[in-house]
Amino acid sequence: MRKVYYNPAQKLTFFLAVFVAAHLAAGKGAAHPQAPLKTSALESHEGMTISAQPWTNPALYKEKFHKKSPYAAGIVALQVMFRNDSDDSLKVNLERIRLNVTLSEEDHQALNPLTSDQAADVILKPGARNVTRSRFPIPIGGPKVGHDKKWVEVAQELREAGVRASVVAPHSSVQGLLYFDLQNQFDLLNSARLYVPDIVALEKNRGLMFFEIDLGQTGSQ
Repeated sequence: MRKVYYNPAQKLTFFLAVFVAAHLAAGKGAAHPQAPLKTSALESHEGMTISAQPWTNPALYKEKFHKKSPYAAGIVALQVMFRNDSDDSLKVNLERIRLNVTLSEEDHQALNPLTSDQAADVILKPGARNVTRSRFPIPIGGPKVGHDKKWVEVAQELREAGVRASVVAPHSSVQGLLYFDLQNQFDLLNSARLYVPDIVALEKNRGLMFFEIDLGQTGSQ
């Protein structure tokens, strides 16, 4: 029979190595604490999850918008994601989305999202704001006649960064930016709610219950 000799020194060396490695790892974590995660506000039911994150940090706009920043013109971009975990295609009526803001106890307003064309007008011609006229339906086709090259470039960047599809296929997602003209009153986001009232399951021809997402619960970026 083969004899197996127990070596206490070898076992001690092993545990010391494990202890030192764990100690170094703990020290490294203490020296570089992980920043708290800033999460999006979200709501989920009937197979659909909608998340929304207001962009309140001007630096976030630099990657998407090289010509003109919407934020500098008083427009906030909301990063939204529509995730469909159901077996049915879901159609989101983007035209009926509203940003509900509270100006005072007596004054509540529901803001329409801006189209890329409308946002470009606000960015390049801030004096041309008209908050009373309807901002929908969304124009279809190319840029309007009479706009210069700078306007076309700004509108194109806004369009490419925006939500570009309204139908979310089963087990997939659609994401992009929605634009709202806050006229630099970004503090309104602290009590704002994103209202999404119209989503339809296409195969079943059945409407989903509305979504109302409290943006005051987000860690704004």
